[in-house]
Amino acid sequence: MTRLAFLCALLCSSGHAQAPAFGQRVQFVIDAYAHPKGSGALGYANIAARLRLHEDAGLCSRRLQELLAAGPTGDMFWMFPITAIAYLDQGQLSDSARQALRSSFKTYMPYRGDTENHWLLYYTSLYLMAQMWPDQDGEQWYTGKSSAENFREAEGWINSWVKLTTTRGQGEYDSPHYMGLYFLSMSYLAEWAKDPAMKKRAVMMLDYLIADYAAESLDGIYVGAHSRVYDVPVVEKWLNPASDFGWVLFGSGRPLDPPDGYIIFYVLASAYEPPEILRRIATDREHPYTHYERKRTRNRWRFFDELHGPVYKTTYVRKEYAVGSDQGGTLQPIQEHSWDVTWKVPDPRGVHNTFFTLHPYSSLRELQTYFTFPPDQGIAEVVSSKKSYDSPDKLVGGSPFEQIFQDQDTVIVLYDIPPETRFPHINGFFSKDLAEVREDPSGWIFARGGDALIACRPLQPYSWRPIDGGGRRLFSPYLKNGMVVQVAARSEYPDMDGFRRAILALPLEFRLTPLPWVRLRSLRGKWLTFTYGQPPRDYAHWPLFGGPFVEAAVDSEQLMLKYGKMRRVLDFRKLTVTDTR
Repeated sequence: MTRLAFLCALLCSSGHAQAPAFGQRVQFVIDAYAHPKGSGALGYANIAARLRLHEDAGLCSRRLQELLAAGPTGDMFWMFPITAIAYLDQGQLSDSARQALRSSFKTYMPYRGDTENHWLLYYTSLYLMAQMWPDQDGEQWYTGKSSAENFREAEGWINSWVKLTTTRGQGEYDSPHYMGLYFLSMSYLAEWAKDPAMKKRAVMMLDYLIADYAAESLDGIYVGAHSRVYDVPVVEKWLNPASDFGWVLFGSGRPLDPPDGYIIFYVLASAYEPPEILRRIATDREHPYTHYERKRTRNRWRFFDELHGPVYKTTYVRKEYAVGSDQGGTLQPIQEHSWDVTWKVPDPRGVHNTFFTLHPYSSLRELQTYFTFPPDQGIAEVVSSKKSYDSPDKLVGGSPFEQIFQDQDTVIVLYDIPPETRFPHINGFFSKDLAEVREDPSGWIFARGGDALIACRPLQPYSWRPIDGGGRRLFSPYLKNGMVVQVAARSEYPDMDGFRRAILALPLEFRLTPLPWVRLRSLRGKWLTFTYGQPPRDYAHWPLFGGPFVEAAVDSEQLMLKYGKMRRVLDFRKLTVTDTR
């Protein structure tokens, strides 16, 4: 298939025709980097893609030397591209280019980083480069350690990360942006690790990570609560690397244009194609379901006795929409996204297909909990790279004064904000793409997003403020506050008026003092009661994964995938994969 014909097939697939085959999708990504639009100089990803295709070895060698001569930068984000180039070389690079690559690991000292993805990238790259250059002493390495010492340190950290993830969940969990770095790290090890145990562990972790995403995806878009997401793609949800992975792995949705840099390195290594059971889990939304997960917080360096706290996630998914949440609180600094409604759209590009609220919390205490820098520079250091952190208008971030309870497609969010808090109000994101928006005299606000009917009841008065890029921000400057949200499918009611009548018929009680409290009956017939400061349910037996497709118990180091009569069991204690029907 020519590239032009492939692009035509791509456009057809986005219109829900037959998607190109997995191998064709992989080739599309490689070609996008091997032959990029425009005439700019090649970067590391372009060099790696051309080496994969065995094209222009001389040009790749010269350009690699130019980049290395200019001085490596980027720390672990330099390490993983250069590691791919080293393994894709296979005798194509010139001796001088290969020597420059080797010398860079002696003269440049990359920072190990401070997040989970940083450490995994760092140690995956160090593991593979120590494997490539064995039996060298510490004078040949930036670490001052021998190849064997570097290898053992990297191997030990990777193995400990796998165990922690399969017992207590990820800390940098379910990020539609950073997920790609975990996928590509395991893809590297699955393809290039020589040790059979490490290779097997990496392939199993690919199944594990893909399952984590598959059960919380809707036409390729990552739904539910996220540990980290950026300001623009929190509202334009398609604009995340998750869209590339949904398309490449399952043929779902649309890839970014051009595909993100994370997906190219995934496919340049193992280009692992998930098994059929994972494809079905990711794409079958015929029947609504509730999916449960337990994750862990980022490392907490102050104010807590335990390094990690539990994160309890609930995600309700059906073909028209998804509703997802965690329990609230500051579970990740700066970029946490605690709950939302996401509705499916035919073409998500440029569409803000989501609704949510948050307390725009900004505090040195939050930063001191999760970072080790001195307090006098904390907020300034964060704002230098995360511009919106200290903004009252922001739409990303968790708050210790926000608590959330979800049952199926009903969400209750309660706030009890102390008077001295920096930004004592809540923000609600109302998309430019909502239709049939109506403020009812009852206090309910009704709207439609795609085929999702949304009813939300602010518990305090509010006003509207514009949002750059379109839409409106609900602004409610009350310390004791809350929001009740009920979603339903358009097919369940004859029209919006029918949905409105059903919502107004639901019993609803609430009070705000001394603590916010709500009691209501949901559209699904359940009585729900939630008091701020009191857990709305028993979290003691919350599973690592639970639902119709994925099961895992806390501390088990096992994962069961389920679809119909198909079963796939990953046992990380024994390093075995068992498939049954």
